[in-house]
Amino acid sequence: MFYPVSAFIGLRYARASKSSHFIAFINLFSVVGIALGLIALITVASVMNGLEQQLKTRMLGITPHILVDTRNQDTSSTPSFDTMPLVRAASPMIESEGVIQSRRGIQGVLVHGVEPSLMTKHAVVSQHMLYGKFEDLRAGQYNIIIGRMLANQLNLRPGDQTRLISAGASSYSPFGRMPSQRLFRVVGLFELGSQLDDKVIYINIKDNAKLLRKPVDKLAHTRLFLDDAFQYQAVERAIDLPSTNWRVRQGPLFDAVKMEKNMMSVMLLLIIAVAAFNIVSALVMVVTEKQGDIAILRTQGMPSRGILSIFLVNGLYNGIKGTIIGLLLGLLLVLNINDILAFVGAPIALGDGQGLPVDIQWSQIASLVALSIGLCFAATLYPAYRALKVEPASALKYE
Repeated sequence: MFYPVSAFIGLRYARASKSSHFIAFINLFSVVGIALGLIALITVASVMNGLEQQLKTRMLGITPHILVDTRNQDTSSTPSFDTMPLVRAASPMIESEGVIQSRRGIQGVLVHGVEPSLMTKHAVVSQHMLYGKFEDLRAGQYNIIIGRMLANQLNLRPGDQTRLISAGASSYSPFGRMPSQRLFRVVGLFELGSQLDDKVIYINIKDNAKLLRKPVDKLAHTRLFLDDAFQYQAVERAIDLPSTNWRVRQGPLFDAVKMEKNMMSVMLLLIIAVAAFNIVSALVMVVTEKQGDIAILRTQGMPSRGILSIFLVNGLYNGIKGTIIGLLLGLLLVLNINDILAFVGAPIALGDGQGLPVDIQWSQIASLVALSIGLCFAATLYPAYRALKVEPASALKYE
């Protein structure tokens, strides 16, 4: 197969190991370093993506993506949220603070008054029901769905009755002003494995309005289910009504996860950078060793671009080889990481017992590969520049 003479010579220098075992060792060390760095980057990035996606599912499965204040609004003038881009569905919702009480104890909670049919179709919580379903929240029956963690804390089981006390409504009685309260029957248990499992409960929106002693239209906001919760800004810009989004409540947590992922990536990139510096060392020694060859090529008429290409090919050969090895081994490790951890006797199981979550994003993998090759290319520039500075007369003086 024909290819340029500069590429032929550059590959010959890169593959030659008999002339200098020390240079061959440095080349091997740089290939191994680049491969290990890329393996670590791919593994950590994919696991962090999986953790972020799991956190997104768990936390934002309960927290409304966007809550639009549509109280006292004329329904004919309000926009049709269902037809907006990026919005999967819209549902009326009443959110209030309350206290749930059982024989064992008492716990402050967020009360979500919801439309059962819409929650069944679009809410992540409905896919993580341990018992019952949202259709059991029939208006007027005063049923309630709670998290398994909260049920364990209060010793509640399906069919048990519990007292729900509203913090937003009260009435007068012979004993003075009393908060609005009512007995509810537990008809469902859910478990997302999030920190909100013991802080949020679900009741029918009409039952919530009766508990708060106001009509539904005076209390109900509109909850928007988005295709991607991270696209909330584009949706909010298209809404003229007051609204609040999930970042108000959970934003700092996701910011902390993102910062941790970025810092881990930067630290692991240093491994590839160190390996790239090994390429610089090896190429400088090759240039010093091959000064005679460079001088002969220059006297034979090879242009400066050809000399430059020889050492660019030489350095990139090791960089690309290390990158390909790191890519293949990294993907192999990520796809089998839980099996490998179990095999070595160190399994890692999260709260749901399903092991480490993995989310391979191919655009991210492509970026890491391009960054690795870019660092290797940058490492070849200085040695190649030194090769251009070789003077044929001085190099051949003692030949």
